[in-house]
Amino acid sequence: MIALTLSHIAAITGGTLHGDDRTVDGPVVTDSREAAPGSLYVARIGEYADGHDFAPSALEAGAVGVLGSRALPGIPTVVVDDVQQAFGDLARAVVDLAPSLRIVGITGSSGKTSTKDLLAQVLAPLGETVAPVGSYNSEVGVPLTVCRVTTGTRFLVAEMGATNLGNITYLTHIAPPAVGIVLNVGTAHVGEFGSVEAIAQTKGELVEALPGTGLAILNADDPRVAAMAARTRARVVTVGLGEAAQVRAVDVSLDDQDRPAFTVLGLDGVEALPVRLGLHGEHQVGNALAVAVAARELGASGEQIATGLAGARAVSRWRMEVHQLPTGITLINDAYNANLDSMQAALRALQRIGRGHRTIAVLGEMRELGDFSAAAHHQVGAAAAELGTGVVVAVGAGAEPIAAAAEAAGVRVERAADVDEAHRVVMQLLAPSDVILFKSSRDSGLRFLGDRITVEQGGYLQEHGPTHA
Repeated sequence: MIALTLSHIAAITGGTLHGDDRTVDGPVVTDSREAAPGSLYVARIGEYADGHDFAPSALEAGAVGVLGSRALPGIPTVVVDDVQQAFGDLARAVVDLAPSLRIVGITGSSGKTSTKDLLAQVLAPLGETVAPVGSYNSEVGVPLTVCRVTTGTRFLVAEMGATNLGNITYLTHIAPPAVGIVLNVGTAHVGEFGSVEAIAQTKGELVEALPGTGLAILNADDPRVAAMAARTRARVVTVGLGEAAQVRAVDVSLDDQDRPAFTVLGLDGVEALPVRLGLHGEHQVGNALAVAVAARELGASGEQIATGLAGARAVSRWRMEVHQLPTGITLINDAYNANLDSMQAALRALQRIGRGHRTIAVLGEMRELGDFSAAAHHQVGAAAAELGTGVVVAVGAGAEPIAAAAEAAGVRVERAADVDEAHRVVMQLLAPSDVILFKSSRDSGLRFLGDRITVEQGGYLQEHGPTHA
């Protein structure tokens, strides 16, 4: 973070400093275990724990002070009425202290994390770039990311998630974007929003926050996203595969590992640009188009964009990780999160990568779908059958509609009550040359089952860390 004294932080947040004034020149953390020399520890009070109780541990690890809601004996603390509001105010002050910073905001019902990872890797050769760790896209994750900015940071890629109206507006006050990308409007969190229309309203808050000099990049293939052009004063560029898109992909092909190649047409000042991705999944084409337009806006040449896209790899865990295991098994771990659209995309990838081999889909529950849940799970089971999945392993009671729909369509179905039982079922099924997919919402735990089997089959897990150069 940009070095600030505790007294300066108190002035920014409207707080009161209790204890010695010290300089924060290390990372800002909300987890005491991540504290390091020079850290500021933000003591949040959660549903199950009071962060103030862990302040001594943070100081032992090198933190120089605390941002909290009460004074702590013997610990320099900036005391504020509302820790979350103060944390956001601090992050915004960091943005204002970085004179050359350009911010890109990314939102959508699916694909946010893959897109921010892709954009960060394309921008990194152009200058110091900061992007979130994993899916840090909330009212906590965005300030944590912003507080990694230094005076030399040129680009900040901010992933912006939401579960309620107004969430993205709040995040854009912390990290005001010059470029906004809206990928899609789907059913993720529809149980909390109440309707897909409410999701669209919220996602559009990103383009409403753009200045007149900014750029909104909208998915022309999603009518709800394309309609957001009327909600922004910024310039608009639409991307997609359809002819209505201003920047579009043509001649899309996929290799035997489901890695796309295509040509980009319509990119500002760039002739037809051949692109080959190292990422897996046809759905990455739309993400890459948005990245290409954003990178071009921020000064990248066509050659730099093509080279960056070709060299980019998965950075955040459990997003279309494809492991070629020594036993001859191909394991796809895409179980960080799930909604109907991403489930269907993963099943299509399984079908393409598994062509000529037996395919096994280990599927768990999709969470936060509300009244749409049963129908969505049924559609997943039907899609598994339509795509010719060899075996479906349905894990947990919430996945029963998947099992029922797949079974009714003639697919072999195995049921497992929990992850441990799923492990036993999968190990009895697996044979050399199988291609197996793990897909569910993260709380269903299948990402860890995928990791477990990867290691047991002689593979290894890649270390993933913060995206910044």
